[in-house]
Amino acid sequence: MTKSTSLLAGVALSTLVVTPGFADEITVYTAYEEDEIAAYVAGAEAAIPGLKINVLRLSTGDLAARIIAEAGNPQADMLWGQAITATMDPQILDQLEPYAPAGIEALDARYRDPENRWFAPTGYMGTFCVNTDRLAEKGLPMPKSWKDLENPAFKGEIEMPDPTSSGTGWLHIISLLQGPEGEEAGWAQLERVDPNMTQYTQSGSKPCKDARAGEVTIGISLGITGVQSVEQGYPVVTVFPEEGAGYELEAAALFKSSKNKEDVKKFMDWLLTPEAVKIYEQYKILITAPGAALSDPAKKAGVPEDLGSILAGIDFTQAAADRDRIGDEWLDKFGR
Repeated sequence: MTKSTSLLAGVALSTLVVTPGFADEITVYTAYEEDEIAAYVAGAEAAIPGLKINVLRLSTGDLAARIIAEAGNPQADMLWGQAITATMDPQILDQLEPYAPAGIEALDARYRDPENRWFAPTGYMGTFCVNTDRLAEKGLPMPKSWKDLENPAFKGEIEMPDPTSSGTGWLHIISLLQGPEGEEAGWAQLERVDPNMTQYTQSGSKPCKDARAGEVTIGISLGITGVQSVEQGYPVVTVFPEEGAGYELEAAALFKSSKNKEDVKKFMDWLLTPEAVKIYEQYKILITAPGAALSDPAKKAGVPEDLGSILAGIDFTQAAADRDRIGDEWLDKFGR
């Protein structure tokens, strides 16, 4: 998770109160990154004449806390680009109004709520960023799985995000804890890899950045950071673990309290259009909206065309229910 931030140039919300009388103005809360927010909003406003989209951007955890705190006095019309694990909190779900946007039937059932309280046109996924130069220099084998990371030869050569502070760290460990062998086996796997870890970082992208800089051999990190590293010419390859790549969905939803529901629905409809998908392709690997094509940089980095084939089987409802308990257990086992 990144540090909380609020305003973005040109698409900013200087106050959380929408000016009365602007029927085509909506207020949106999001956890998307600033650069992609600006691109998505510009595309939507161009496609929907007269619509103004005001945005407040916060990190996943801070955004969830704000929505819960505002339950008695909601300040936004829509939730957008928020991690589905956080969205599954009953205190947030209870604030959402069902809506089935145009084209929703084309989304796989994994990427939408059966009650239409949310849908997720995008997501993000994890990968191992492996520095091939350092790997060769130290005579280490190319890892293909979490089990491979147990190898004592990797001692001091691996870095990953702390799942109690990083959404990226969370998606990695939940892929193991919900694995086919069960939670106990998942914890045992993490315990066997732990002696090889240099540190658990606050940032989800830092392990990949440290790997590409040659500070460690393997950074357990974000897929998009791995793709960008390959595109930028670093000696990095992306490895999606054989156990299944952890991932998170980014949800869009309408707040029951919104006074601008028809305008919100126009924006939600746009989120599944071919025009929106073209913009997603510039910023995302995991695009669930129909018609998305894998970018050339992603192909070069080794991302498969059939992303669904490498994703871990994750029950997001269960993950949300278990989050506090798992976080406490993580700190007991691995807190440093």
